[in-house]
Amino acid sequence: MASSTAALRGLPLLDDLGDLEGRRVLVRADFNVPLERAADGTPAVADDFRIRATVPTIEALRARGADVVCCSHLGRPKGAVDPRYDMAPVRSALAALCPGVGLLENLRFDPGEESNDPAFVDRLVEGFDAYVNDAFGASHRAHASVVGPPARLPSAAGLRLAEEVAVLGGLLEGPPRPFVAVLGGAKVADKLGVVAAIAKVADAVVVGGGMAFSFLAAQGRGVGDSLVDPSRLADCRALLESGARVVLPTDIVALSAGAAFGAGCTEGEVRTFEGDLPEGWTGLDVGPRSAAAFCELLAGAATILWNGPLGVFEDDRFAAGTNALARSVAASGAFSVVGGGDSVMALDRAGLAGEVSFVSTGGGATLELLEFGDLPALAALRAASNAPGHR
Repeated sequence: MASSTAALRGLPLLDDLGDLEGRRVLVRADFNVPLERAADGTPAVADDFRIRATVPTIEALRARGADVVCCSHLGRPKGAVDPRYDMAPVRSALAALCPGVGLLENLRFDPGEESNDPAFVDRLVEGFDAYVNDAFGASHRAHASVVGPPARLPSAAGLRLAEEVAVLGGLLEGPPRPFVAVLGGAKVADKLGVVAAIAKVADAVVVGGGMAFSFLAAQGRGVGDSLVDPSRLADCRALLESGARVVLPTDIVALSAGAAFGAGCTEGEVRTFEGDLPEGWTGLDVGPRSAAAFCELLAGAATILWNGPLGVFEDDRFAAGTNALARSVAASGAFSVVGGGDSVMALDRAGLAGEVSFVSTGGGATLELLEFGDLPALAALRAASNAPGHR
């Protein structure tokens, strides 16, 4: 397994909390889960993956005699009570997995959460003896429930948070080689820093999705009406000329001018182009030649990171590249790490989620840890009074 104990240095873990018998522990979880309507019309949790990810931490704390209460955000209620984001369906799902564990109301119902208001932190931790952060997916946010409690209570990283840090840290600190990273998604601005950081340690970085067109444009390729960020072309060009092995698609599946795309769309003409795209055409997936080349790279890898789809896979016409990639990652004998909601969704749709080595619960947190090597939540935990560096 490509994991790093060095990445955990200075981070307080559950054993650093000491005796927990009869003590109240606040667990910051990431229960920001998708909801759906049940048969009777009531909201219900559609995917409990993030809830299940925190169960081992809850069980470990309860086994040591702690009274556990969880807290989380759900959606974006913008600092006000919004019935659409009430925690009731999440509370029901948690009760089914961990009876007797409390769950506070949505943290983001209070404006003090996102503004990191000290008064909100004081109210949040009142009556608790210790704090555990197991919300990796929220750990890149300097929000009150993420960075505030470690300054007030003995604190620790939960089991899932620690595992995320160790696994992702291992990708940056000498993973088994060859190490191939596949980075997709729409906006190059969101991932250019990650591409640059990963390119320093990976043997090859495959770039797909909408952000590939900014790299192709930087090469002088014709990209038609595809998504391009003109402000990032110089950065893309510099990375391509840096000597890093950045692998781009050579053929593109595109949609004719003016046609809509997305789930269920059928209008317009779909065509595969080698080389340049004509004006008026929008690239929405990698072509079969590119998908085959990417999969061949993965077949020889010892470590794989995949974050972001290769195309608009919600539209069946542009799902072939992402589906081929999902199958290749799952079939690989490599240590494989998959992060980002869309990549995980693609694996789920293909029934392959159980075939990869590690599925990260983070989206933005995964990207920021890979790019910067640290997160606000981790810095806050390392500054806690019971952290290894403070004893």
